[in-house]
Amino acid sequence: MSSEQVEALVVGGGQAGLAMSEHLSECGVPHLVLERNRIAERWRSQRWDSLVANGPAWHDRFPGLEFPDVAPGEFASKDQVANYFEAYAGKIAAPVRTGVEVTSVRRHEGRPGFRVETSDGDLDARFVIAATGPFQRPVIPPIVPAGAGPVQLHSSGYRNPGQLPEGAVLVVGAGSSGVQIAEELRRAGREVYLSVGPHDRPPRSYRDRDFCWWLGVLGKWDAETPPAGAEHVTIAVSGARGGHTVDFRALAGLGITLVGMTGAYVGGKLSFATDLAKNITAGDENYLALLDEADAYVARNGLDLPEEPSARELGPDPACVTDPVLELDLAAAGVSSIVWATGFAVDYSWLQVDAFDENGRPKHRRGVSVEPGVYFIGLPWLARRGSSFIWGVWHDAKFVADHVAIQRGYQSQSETPDSQRSGARE
Repeated sequence: MSSEQVEALVVGGGQAGLAMSEHLSECGVPHLVLERNRIAERWRSQRWDSLVANGPAWHDRFPGLEFPDVAPGEFASKDQVANYFEAYAGKIAAPVRTGVEVTSVRRHEGRPGFRVETSDGDLDARFVIAATGPFQRPVIPPIVPAGAGPVQLHSSGYRNPGQLPEGAVLVVGAGSSGVQIAEELRRAGREVYLSVGPHDRPPRSYRDRDFCWWLGVLGKWDAETPPAGAEHVTIAVSGARGGHTVDFRALAGLGITLVGMTGAYVGGKLSFATDLAKNITAGDENYLALLDEADAYVARNGLDLPEEPSARELGPDPACVTDPVLELDLAAAGVSSIVWATGFAVDYSWLQVDAFDENGRPKHRRGVSVEPGVYFIGLPWLARRGSSFIWGVWHDAKFVADHVAIQRGYQSQSETPDSQRSGARE
């Protein structure tokens, strides 16, 4: 029995998959998008209830469609983002099949393309584009044993304060997710401990411009590689409550106890590193450096943007920073829950081709895999700093689609008789 034939198969129906679909269509490449759940499913079911986008609506979107229900300077809710992508799929007539999971992809022997096994039958595909994104497998460090006492969950499983048992909460991770969850819990009346590691801390806005604009005009979105040693540094920024700059001193002022990076768990006690003050200082330096660059850009270009000297007023370090908690007896402190805002790992177990390094990371250049015919899209730093953001993945997808179209042209030539390739000879 013959399998369905597909020229290009896009695996994943989120922002990366839809961006690929649009550009493949523009390049005239027949294709199919398979999504195991719903379009933009992670925005619907793997985010907390109050989450909003971290960039304003004028920035965090595709060029071809504005948010219909969000003002340009506001921050879309998770459901508005999911609805946006569903509408976009309709706008571009993306050939998406939902509820179909890809279980394996293997290269054909002796002929081009790949054998694709799915929950809805098998396919043959000439090209395969992995558009499943970076948020595939939640990572919880093996520090506190399961069943040791507190309820433990990853930030992707957190929904709202009422979900957690009564008592104090330890939030581990000081990126956007960790700080927003910690603040929400504190505003709900919970006692909160926030474990702070190395981070970048850009201003939400400065001199009447959002940080997304500043990163654009300063060329930072286009950086092709992260600074040495900063490959996995988190970014603390928030669109919550209309958008505001993350300020760890202000979080402490709300009553959140800041602690250093989470260490070992022994006998019901959790230890924390002595790096809290250093991490706060490094975040401040990152913040102030961006203000300096912004001021220099304003002066260099003669822009009439209001000065904002108050943005440089950091205030004194709170007591939890100057005299940090280095060990916490969880039971004695009443900690009933731990929320691990510790990121994700990729999972390409379904993609059974020679496209990965010894650590399971894709080997590629701008999404073009070392395995011919396989592509990646939507990953952090795929081509530049903006690659995993909504607008960035759209531009990356154009490059990948062009590459697919070029390779498709070469392959069509290899399947053309010699007399048609070179013309009749006298």
